[in-house]
Amino acid sequence: FESTLSGQPWFGRAVYEILQEVDESKANIKPAGSDHSMNVLLWHMNTWAEFVLGSLENKTTDEMKAIEANDWREIDPKVHTWKKGLEQLKSTHNKIIEILNKKDDNFLSDIVPTRKFNFRFMLNGLIQHNIYHLGQVVYVKKMLG
Repeated sequence: FESTLSGQPWFGRAVYEILQEVDESKANIKPAGSDHSMNVLLWHMNTWAEFVLGSLENKTTDEMKAIEANDWREIDPKVHTWKKGLEQLKSTHNKIIEILNKKDDNFLSDIVPTRKFNFRFMLNGLIQHNIYHLGQVVYVKKMLG
């Protein structure tokens, strides 16, 4: 989990390293043929990291619905800045890692509240989700030059 974020993952450079290179002045531009800007993708990544954190913290169903309601949110560039989004991504993942470091691996087979899958599946999903959308960010970044 940590190696994909800030270590030396097998797929190349780590998530944070690549995201820190984004030029904030280009973060809200949607290149021709693209449905999303880099900033939209970042805040979408934040939503699902927050969902995982909320699940680990055993938040209420209403709290979890509120998190999910932010998925693909309307981005206000003055509120949802690239810098703020990246700080939030790091903060949320740090909290997830802190919780995971305190847990015994046996919890991984427990079912996630309001879902039909276990914590192992959800955490692997978050890793995959981060890598997938990182690839989209890199692609958009290259399109913008």
